[in-house]
Amino acid sequence: MPQSPLPPNQQLVRGDRWPVVGERSPGDTTTPWTLEITGCVTRPLKFTLDQLGSMPQSTRQIDVHCVTRWSKPAMTFTGVRLLDLLHVSDCPIWTSDAQFVSFVARSERNHSTSLPLDEVLQLDPLIAFEAEGKALPTENGGPMRMVVPGKYFYKSVKWIQRFEFLAEERLGYWESEAGYHNGADPWREQRYMAPTLTKQAAARVLESRDFRNQNLRGIHAAHRDLTGLMATEALLRDADFGSCTLQRADFRDANLSNAKLNDADLRSSDFSNADLEGADFSGADLRECTLHGASLFGCTFFPPSDSASNEEHRDRTSRPAVIDMTTRIDIASLDALVEEQKQFVLRSLKSE
Repeated sequence: MPQSPLPPNQQLVRGDRWPVVGERSPGDTTTPWTLEITGCVTRPLKFTLDQLGSMPQSTRQIDVHCVTRWSKPAMTFTGVRLLDLLHVSDCPIWTSDAQFVSFVARSERNHSTSLPLDEVLQLDPLIAFEAEGKALPTENGGPMRMVVPGKYFYKSVKWIQRFEFLAEERLGYWESEAGYHNGADPWREQRYMAPTLTKQAAARVLESRDFRNQNLRGIHAAHRDLTGLMATEALLRDADFGSCTLQRADFRDANLSNAKLNDADLRSSDFSNADLEGADFSGADLRECTLHGASLFGCTFFPPSDSASNEEHRDRTSRPAVIDMTTRIDIASLDALVEEQKQFVLRSLKSE
């Protein structure tokens, strides 16, 4: 069993907050809500929202761990156990061909994810209608969402509308489009799949210092001089820029979620409107840096105290970021940080 109260490199979100990640609305809010069970089943099933609400409800405390490095332990969810729906008679509803279950959301980007059937049976997911004693807000997945214990929260899709039993694996949106790890085990830090580039291709793009509009997830660029890097609208999830020289780099509108920017020289770099969720700025020099409009959920500007024993941090200097009055950041955006990180940034901005 893990000894730490949190999985590796996660931070506690403030108790009264539940960060909104991804889309805020399912798009279609006029069509009546139903929940279907299809695919490799003995017969398809369909439930209305009222039918689901009249079924026996289960209330459970479940730890929420977001892949963008924030955690909210022991959240209280109320809803219907998926396993109760799948055993509407004495026999399971799935056929012998079924090996996986796809969870499909009602959303503009057709969000879905999947799990092996044996994991679904073991994890006992919940179809939740309430969180912390209140109806689920739309932006957090209301009127109903999946809650899958023991996985990063992208496996708990919002606005669930269909379960499809599959004979073969089918990667969902976050796995196929964003490169998130299909295992999603927070204790093993299964955040991302392997990088998208070969070493040869990575060497060529690093030499050019032109990342604009490219998908370079997981690129390893640590300890390099990339002064003046052009990376507008680049997809750089899980990129490693640790100890890089990135003065005057242009990261406007780039996606740097979970990127490692620790100990990097980022003076005069521009992160305007960038997705920086879960990015690590520990030890980075952010003087004269611009972060206007950037999404900062789960960002770290100094190593969390409970991560000192984590393998990832053992070889680091564990220094805080260098921030002063020349660092341009929207004060309102700091509310996305956990409280300790927020207070550190505020103190640094006021320092002379």
